[in-house]
Amino acid sequence: MRKFLLTVAFVMLPVAAMAATVKTVTLDVSNMTCPLCPFTVMHALDDVPGVTKTNVSFFHKTAQVTYDSDKANIAELIKATTDAGYPSAIRQ
Repeated sequence: MRKFLLTVAFVMLPVAAMAATVKTVTLDVSNMTCPLCPFTVMHALDDVPGVTKTNVSFFHKTAQVTYDSDKANIAELIKATTDAGYPSAIRQ
């Protein structure tokens, strides 16, 4: 029985480590003045470790970002867009 429990614990350890806290946030993005701007914003966000998906809308001036909150946070996302020349804030 003891070997069985150790085996189960050994097998489950990587699964627990892989469990991520995935979150999605929508940012209002300033300074997007042309249809190419969203590509710059998208690349800036994709370079943040933990970001798994981005959807940037030129029409709505927003960026929807899905990220692992164990690896990234909203402040890092905002810093990434701001450093690229597109200040952002959490959409209220």
